[in-house]
Amino acid sequence: MEKQRVEKELLKFRDLVINESKQNLKRMNKIGKGTLLNSIKGTAKVSKNSIELNFSMEGYGVFQDQGVNGMSQHRNSPFKFRKGVPNKMMLQSLGVWMKAKGIQARSKDGKFKNSTGLKFAIARNIFKRGIKRSLFFTKPFMKAFKGLSNELIEAYGLDAKDMLSKQFDEMIKELNTTK
Repeated sequence: MEKQRVEKELLKFRDLVINESKQNLKRMNKIGKGTLLNSIKGTAKVSKNSIELNFSMEGYGVFQDQGVNGMSQHRNSPFKFRKGVPNKMMLQSLGVWMKAKGIQARSKDGKFKNSTGLKFAIARNIFKRGIKRSLFFTKPFMKAFKGLSNELIEAYGLDAKDMLSKQFDEMIKELNTTK
């Protein structure tokens, strides 16, 4: 199979996955500040005897896609919360999310107040119930994979499950090294 054709197929695959993933996020109203949406990227490289295809996004995108099992509610996810106490990064993220959604803490008389307690209450609810899986990335990936040329799949022995699993493992590894 000629290199230009393989590269064209991979670039088409990459662009389809990225565009549909972004459309899914918009449709699901999971945009917030748009950090996740703007972070979805991909690279494709064709060498003489191999191909390389990488996708990247903000680390929490994997958890939005695959969901997270809560402490009292199972979400059919490979991920779970290890402890019921939010870290500083989660509280900051909740603050950004609350601001984007227009959620602000108020006292009994209706005055605005510090939102730290509300952030902890939301975090406790997330730990308890988990995060529902959206598959905003997985569905476009699998759909685009089915559209790949059989010749390309056979020539490189590609397996969608292995490719997707490898992508998520790399994104999680990258997330863990940036902490």
